[in-house]
Amino acid sequence: MVWLDRSDRPEPSAALAGQIDVDLVIVGGGYTGLWAALIAAERDPSRRIVVIEADRVGHAASGRNGGFCSSSLTHGLANGLERFESEIDTLQRLGHANLDEIESAIRRHGIDCDFERSGNLEVAVAPWLVEPLRGQYELLARHGEEVTWLDAAATRAQLDSPTYEAAIWRHSGEAMVDPARLAWGLAAACRSLGVEIYESTPMTSLDRSGASVIVTTPRGSITCGAVVLGTGAFDPVVPSMRRRLAAVYDHALATEPLSAEQLSSIGWDQRQGVSDTTNLFHYYRRFTDEHGGVRILWGGYDAVYHYGNKVHPSLEQNDRTHALLAQQFFDTFPQLEGLGFSHRWGGLIDTNTRFSVGFGTAFDGQVAYAAGYTGLGVGATRFGAEVCLDLLDRPDSELCELDFVRKRPLPFPPEPIRWLGITITRKEYERADRNHGRQGLWLRTLSRLGLGFDS
Repeated sequence: MVWLDRSDRPEPSAALAGQIDVDLVIVGGGYTGLWAALIAAERDPSRRIVVIEADRVGHAASGRNGGFCSSSLTHGLANGLERFESEIDTLQRLGHANLDEIESAIRRHGIDCDFERSGNLEVAVAPWLVEPLRGQYELLARHGEEVTWLDAAATRAQLDSPTYEAAIWRHSGEAMVDPARLAWGLAAACRSLGVEIYESTPMTSLDRSGASVIVTTPRGSITCGAVVLGTGAFDPVVPSMRRRLAAVYDHALATEPLSAEQLSSIGWDQRQGVSDTTNLFHYYRRFTDEHGGVRILWGGYDAVYHYGNKVHPSLEQNDRTHALLAQQFFDTFPQLEGLGFSHRWGGLIDTNTRFSVGFGTAFDGQVAYAAGYTGLGVGATRFGAEVCLDLLDRPDSELCELDFVRKRPLPFPPEPIRWLGITITRKEYERADRNHGRQGLWLRTLSRLGLGFDS
């Protein structure tokens, strides 16, 4: 995996052995868990806080994503308006404040993760996509976002592809990061504040014992007063999480370094992140490797759900999907034909029926969780962590009063209906893209019900 394949990857820390008593246990060494540990330690330095991670810090979604750090908490303004219209202005304000807090923490703790507010290009790759994109531009502008409309020529002046018909350049609320270094830097910041981090320490059970919660691991256990679950789609131990989450595999490629001539042929001097606007979309970005070479990360499109919510390392590689991604890359940038790919990988996205993070508690309020980021968690995880801590410590806070926090996503149906519904929906989205966006009865019905499956 390209972000984790670095010479400066920290050495793994020891696994937990024995029994300890602490104030707060955080399960998961990804963004949600690390932000929760950092915020909790800054709020109360006297608190004993432990993070346990089944593998290594940043190993899963937090180290495998594209590094798109957005202010959106609702997986885009349109999705937020559809589901939380009465709160959307508040959610937009909180989202921008959250992104500011991310940048502030990165500066405060000296985290070297190439954080840059480069903005994002949303590109229309077919004529029929231009009008809906114009509507999205007007929506963003009405809600105070700083956006520029680019016609085909102006888009290609930013990044040259023969497929581009128009674009929105969103300047506000969009940043890029090196995702693994962000995770490693957050872990280092946590340790500097006294947080204990144990790697190779999966949670095997979660139980009550009187007024305490017991987190059991293979070689030890932790007695505590509160728990934050930042496990994403991995084996949710709380039944309500299991019903409301689907584990979807996303796949990506990273190119070999581009020559100066290849880089000149596409432009991209502003280094924006890019996504296209089809239902089954691609996301891509340029980045600089540790040797100074400029590469392109290219991912998305063929999100895959496996029957029974199956999760296994063998599913991270998919020959058909990676070959399709490579073909689509060269369709977009034919001038780069012959460029090789150095890395191919896959990783889990935790999604739900509202396509944005959902929250909940268990064990009479002693356990809190946030999950369902649907691929837009690099920024939203900090907010999710803050909500989890409020649910544990101050449930009457402004955040906990939001419908966005209080209302849970609708559960997915049991198998085999779950697999069948997700598979049909994905195929119908693909067919809609082939039919110039025209949706069939299945997708129209799901829209009326407020359901669906976002790629």
